[in-house]
Amino acid sequence: MPTGVALQDPREQLFNAAERILLRDGAGALTSRAVTTEAGCAKGVLHRHFADFDDFLAGLVLDRIGRLDAQGAALREAAGTGTVADRLTDALTELFGPVAMAVVGLVISRDALRTRLRRTIPRGLPLLTEATAMIASYLGAERDLGRIAADADVDALAPTLIGAGHLLFAGHEDAPPKAEDVRRAVTTVIAGAVREAPTTSA
Repeated sequence: MPTGVALQDPREQLFNAAERILLRDGAGALTSRAVTTEAGCAKGVLHRHFADFDDFLAGLVLDRIGRLDAQGAALREAAGTGTVADRLTDALTELFGPVAMAVVGLVISRDALRTRLRRTIPRGLPLLTEATAMIASYLGAERDLGRIAADADVDALAPTLIGAGHLLFAGHEDAPPKAEDVRRAVTTVIAGAVREAPTTSA
């Protein structure tokens, strides 16, 4: 086991190693030793950057949440193009990829991790809460453009879409649902709110 390997970006390499373990072996296999072994570094590297393993796991979750910023910005910029249903279908499919689902499972399975995350995210389930806000922001942009009804409650539609997406993807990491199944769920949720006549292609 190497002990003197210089990591160019230790935090990122440790996070990537943790994600590989989550995907391959599940949340139960995630330990500090497993992470540093996977990353090919000494165990002390993790503890030089994080107070303890729960601090590391919280950092992993917050890093994954941070990646939603770019997805959310791209989704809002796409408002007014394609169809609302297709945009939401693509967004949910990207959102509930294998790593994100594994991270959500990790948060659900570890009480100490949820307690640590409460310091930063006082309400809701981390990752899903931010994803809900992302979808609500997009729906609000479409409402401003008139493609969603002016009286549509986007703050109610967004968690419904996230809940439906989570149920579709949960437990199906090896065989994710087909795009048409995701689109069917999306279309059902937004059926009463859509007022679009799509004019612009992606």
